[in-house]
Amino acid sequence: MPTIRFTTALQRFFPTLKEQEVAGGTVGEVLEEVETRYPGIKDYVLDEQGRLRQHVNIFLSGELIEDKETLQDKVGDKDEVYVFQALSGG
Repeated sequence: MPTIRFTTALQRFFPTLKEQEVAGGTVGEVLEEVETRYPGIKDYVLDEQGRLRQHVNIFLSGELIEDKETLQDKVGDKDEVYVFQALSGG
C-alpha cells in the first residue's frame, strides 16, 4: 500500500496525524481514505470544489502531482504521497 506523509503544520489540528499506509489507486482515493481516519482533514487540503488548495502541494514519490483539479494521478503500492502545506504570514 502507498504511504502518506503530511507536514507537521497539520498536526496542530490533528495531533495524532502520522505517516501511515493507506489504500488507494489515485491521489484522490488516498485522500478519501485519510479523511475516514481524520474527519475534516480534506478541508485543509482541498477547496470547496474538491481541487487542491492554492497553498498546498502534493508530491508523489518526489514529483509534484500533475492533476490538481481532480487528483487522478495514479498511485502505486510502493509510492509515497507527501502533502505539503505552505505557511503564510509574517
